[in-house]
Amino acid sequence: MSTEAATGGLNEYIAHHLTHNVVSFGTGFHLDTWLVSLVLGLLFVLWFGLKARKATAGVPSKGQAFVEIIVEFIDGQVKDTFHGDRRSVTPLALTIFMWIVFMNTMDLVPLDLPGWLVQTTAGHEVAHHTYWRLVPTADLNTTFGLSASVFFILLGHAIAAKGGFGFGKELLTAPFHAHGAMAFVLAPVNLFMNIIEWLVKPVSLAMRLFGNMYGGELVFMLIAGLLAGWATFVPGIIANTAWAIFHILIILLQAFIFMILTVVYIAGARESH
Repeated sequence: MSTEAATGGLNEYIAHHLTHNVVSFGTGFHLDTWLVSLVLGLLFVLWFGLKARKATAGVPSKGQAFVEIIVEFIDGQVKDTFHGDRRSVTPLALTIFMWIVFMNTMDLVPLDLPGWLVQTTAGHEVAHHTYWRLVPTADLNTTFGLSASVFFILLGHAIAAKGGFGFGKELLTAPFHAHGAMAFVLAPVNLFMNIIEWLVKPVSLAMRLFGNMYGGELVFMLIAGLLAGWATFVPGIIANTAWAIFHILIILLQAFIFMILTVVYIAGARESH
């Protein structure tokens, strides 16, 4: 096979795996992203819910002990960062962390598994025209959806802590404080800077998570190209294993960063300038 043919085959392979399963509802709706996210979210709720219902005060089972370690870890992180009432913040942080971990972990599932399942059940031609991406967090819609939810939660905490009038006043009077006529002059500047500050938070959350997971997914696809040839098969296996081990750290780290920044932003939203 020529270099051009091999490159063309790899490009076609990557393009196929980067294409979403789209259902048209006026705009393109990513069915694969929505369905995988929903199933993983329900699995998290079912797992933790069952362990909570079966929890005992005596010697815990291994499953209960594992869940308790996760909950205590998240609660400890929230306690160190947020010094108010944690009863609603800890469950939010736990949900964000575990759901993102579940979605990120789909990056470790073999790329060709969905295609192989479709090919086994429906044939090669159907599989060739069937698209299914397994990593919801490698879809910008998912990460912006999560960060938008966090954004409205932040607004809710800010208004709950300061009141609508107090929050509005802060938007107009901070960070540049002034008195008299100068306060009116600086009010538009303060409002503009606060709007930028508030919008940067969800955008940075979304882009950071998306960029890391999309990049990791792309590396897996490039490594998969090595497995197509006999000469590169063994190096491909080694590279794939090494990247998968390293990617486990990225999976956990990105979930932790998204979670801890959410808690930091909540703490900041409840404090005055």
